Amino acid sequence: MQENISLLPYNTFGIFANAKYFTLFSSTEDLKNILQSTEVKTNGLCILGGGSNILLTKDVDKVVLKNELKGIEIISQNNEVALVKCAAGEVWHSFVLWCIENNLYGVENLSLIPGTVGAAPMQNIGAYGVEIKDVFFELEAMQIDSLQMKTFNQAQCEFGYRESFFKRKGKDQYIITSVTFQLNKKANLNASYGAIQEVLTAKQIENPTAKDISNAVIEIRQSKLPDPKEIGNAGSFFKNPEIATKHFLVLKKVYPSMPGYTLTEYLTKVPAGWLIEQCGWKGFRKDDLGVHARQALVLVNYKQALGAEIYNLSTQILESVKNKFDIVLEREVNIW
Repeated sequence: MQENISLLPYNTFGIFANAKYFTLFSSTEDLKNILQSTEVKTNGLCILGGGSNILLTKDVDKVVLKNELKGIEIISQNNEVALVKCAAGEVWHSFVLWCIENNLYGVENLSLIPGTVGAAPMQNIGAYGVEIKDVFFELEAMQIDSLQMKTFNQAQCEFGYRESFFKRKGKDQYIITSVTFQLNKKANLNASYGAIQEVLTAKQIENPTAKDISNAVIEIRQSKLPDPKEIGNAGSFFKNPEIATKHFLVLKKVYPSMPGYTLTEYLTKVPAGWLIEQCGWKGFRKDDLGVHARQALVLVNYKQALGAEIYNLSTQILESVKNKFDIVLEREVNIW
């Protein structure tokens, strides 16, 4: 248990903030001992994965607990599918590459998403036509109060768009220790997403492999999103809003170029990046904080911006989108 530790190396936004206490765990026994410690019982705790989806707005007056659980194994399989159990502290992209190398299909479209495996179901991460819930089988988590292990199936996780039980009703009650995925042993690739198809066509790939899909996704992501090693960021800062189709049709008359994706007869999803760009924020910069020039969804820290400054910028963006379109955006990044 370390005291007064800088969290700068542990958040991709590159924010300077300190943790009152900092420790890590690499086994469930470690975790049990830490949860019973005086420091945790007195101060409370925050769970840290890859630090790629948090914004530190102040010093953390708690125990920051970093998940270092490691290991990937096939626990059962038949001719069609394999159940792969992965420890929550594994890097997500490393897990995707492991699946591709072992000819297991279903997560290749989720390549290069930052963070850990344990955070993936919390966020129900998704990209290019695939979400975690599409390949999810179950997860194991330790209940913080009772120290008991519990298994959650898909229904119990209550997955939604970038949502799960662990972000709502179960928030701060459990620590995910492993996730089990059901992956296909026969290729059933999803290459229909427009941007992926464009990359494959440009490379004259007609019959793509999972590796080809993964490489295409990596290329797309790198072209649109800044590298946190060069510019501090946490990827997409806002969720794409789902609005009433009736409201969308009214807006479409005023803004004919407004994109929308039909979800149901009554619901349409609108790209948050387009809304933010229409409000004039794309490429905005003030001192060391700003909105990325290539992707308006991404707020950035050019060098030494404060987390509170970035949070205030996000509030201004929320207000401008509400005033212009009468649409309420929601932050995707967790605020600490």
